Amino acid sequence: METNRQKKIGGVLQRDVADVIQLALREAGIQGILVSVTKVSVTTDLSIAKVYMSVFPHQEGERVLKEVNQVKSQIKHQVAQRTKNQLRRMPELSYFIDDSLEYISNIEEAVKGKEDPINNPDLLEKRKKK
Repeated sequence: METNRQKKIGGVLQRDVADVIQLALREAGIQGILVSVTKVSVTTDLSIAKVYMSVFPHQEGERVLKEVNQVKSQIKHQVAQRTKNQLRRMPELSYFIDDSLEYISNIEEAVKGKEDPINNPDLLEKRKKK
């Protein structure tokens, strides 16, 4: 269970990390990739923050994560400059890919599938005419 303080810090970090990453991608000239920070969870001692990023298209997720980890210290510095009036200490940032959107789309495809009984009622045994 997160405390109110953890939630507030997570919200501040989420907004600022998203801005910094978007700016870094724009400066690097990377186009056609959308990166959003879906969640930031902060530990109880406020020393570590886990940043979950959603990348579209999801095939580019590993590449974006690798590039973000290469410039991790620069991102932390820029976020610290933005939050210096709100935080005493900047937590250590760890980055992860949030694959929940991909997971949801896989479930949706599995449910609909090629054999959709709603559109083709002949697939259901009970509905077949005798």
